[in-house]
Amino acid sequence: MDFFNSVIAFFQTGGAFMYPILVVFALGAAVAVERYIRLVYERHTNRAMWDKLQPVLTAGDFDRAREMVKQDNSGVSKLLSMGLARQGAVRRREDIEIAMEESMMEIIPQLEKRTPYVALFSNIATLLGLLGTIMGLIEAFTAVANANPAEKADLLSASISVAMNTTAFGLMVGITLLIVHALLNSLTGEIVDSLEMVSVKALNIISISTRRRGDTKPDEQPAAVEAAAEGAEAGDDDEPESQEQAGQEEAEVEKA
Repeated sequence: MDFFNSVIAFFQTGGAFMYPILVVFALGAAVAVERYIRLVYERHTNRAMWDKLQPVLTAGDFDRAREMVKQDNSGVSKLLSMGLARQGAVRRREDIEIAMEESMMEIIPQLEKRTPYVALFSNIATLLGLLGTIMGLIEAFTAVANANPAEKADLLSASISVAMNTTAFGLMVGITLLIVHALLNSLTGEIVDSLEMVSVKALNIISISTRRRGDTKPDEQPAAVEAAAEGAEAGDDDEPESQEQAGQEEAEVEKA
């Protein structure tokens, strides 16, 4: 209770600039909470979606994988949707990789959205604290100039201590928001790194699956060649029979 009363007294003696700093702190805290919830949710959904999608990709069922990413709105789904769409049209790894990089360029700004405002509010709170202190010192020196010489020292020290409250509050708000901004950047970087890891793993799985399909094609070619050869031999066997039938028909015509 004493701590709560001291905080209220500290705020009340700070002057008019304490209220703008409090408003800036409220705005920064609101943005920080919204970004933290969004990033934590994004990290959870990405991890859950990749756990479901990885076995499907490993099995080579890319059609099912395309249906899964269409029905989901996570960052992993957005990243792999363009890559899987390109995989159905082309086979080159470079084209699929370019498509995923294009998706990353769209996803990263969404993850970093509004996070810089937290650092901006931190700087504004610090500057408002300094401005409040300067204004308080100006008022203090103006009041002391017309005071009794015996009371000038006491009035000046009291006014300066009150003016310093604004700077102290501004620095407390600024440091807090700056730490939160660093945590949000760290969380954003972690999500971006996980998306890059998913991109590389998906590319490797697609490349391995494409190689396996390419290796099976040469095995199918000898069978086709053998079938064509058997057909040719059958055609050669039927050729003498057709020649004999033609000779019999010519003999019948001559007799007639």
